[in-house]
Amino acid sequence: MKITWLGHSAFRIESGKSIILIDPFLTGNPGFGNLDKKDATRGVTHVLLTHGHGDHVGDAGQIAKESGATLLANADLASWMGRHHGLDRIEQGNTGGTVSLGDFSATFVNALHSSATITSDGVSHSLGNANGLVLHFENDPTLLHMGDTDIFSDMALINELHRPEIGIVPIGDRFTMGGAVAALACRRYFSFGKVLPCHYGTFPIIDQTADAFLEAMEEDAGTVMVTKAGTEASYG
Repeated sequence: MKITWLGHSAFRIESGKSIILIDPFLTGNPGFGNLDKKDATRGVTHVLLTHGHGDHVGDAGQIAKESGATLLANADLASWMGRHHGLDRIEQGNTGGTVSLGDFSATFVNALHSSATITSDGVSHSLGNANGLVLHFENDPTLLHMGDTDIFSDMALINELHRPEIGIVPIGDRFTMGGAVAALACRRYFSFGKVLPCHYGTFPIIDQTADAFLEAMEEDAGTVMVTKAGTEASYG
């Protein structure tokens, strides 16, 4: 498995025959910076969305349309994306449900956050509930992308049910849990072998570094992989 952070909450995951983009906010993403969009999206087979905010939906519609990739999102968001972007290959789900996607599956789990968008005409559209996504692979470690969330005690159930070995964790504060709380979530409720922090350093009003998270992880700080956007890392 190869994982590349693309800034903010966007990730490229390569496993088996699948090339997955999660929350592909590339255009306008300061964390993506001068990275090559063609390289980031090359060969994509699936686009997965945790919720409907613009800094997560990002370029999903364009990427799915141009590549023919399958787009997966909660039912409300998936339907909205299909209508507004003319997408044919859509998979809908909702909290607790699992969707088989070839050589991996995706399970929608809880996240404590909102999910809506405001269109150019000023109208707000509710786009279902925010989720985290658990990805089970045939030959690679199970991965949890938490989406945008605060800590919650039922994270223990997510761990009991799915035993994710890799955690993608928001740490930037203000719109998600901050570093200290994110570290508590990881240490109390999960047994991650690797942790990839995200949702920081993108905009001035959220935390700019992972320092608070690393400090709060204490003796588990060695599991944390802090990388520059665009750096590919192998797991499993």
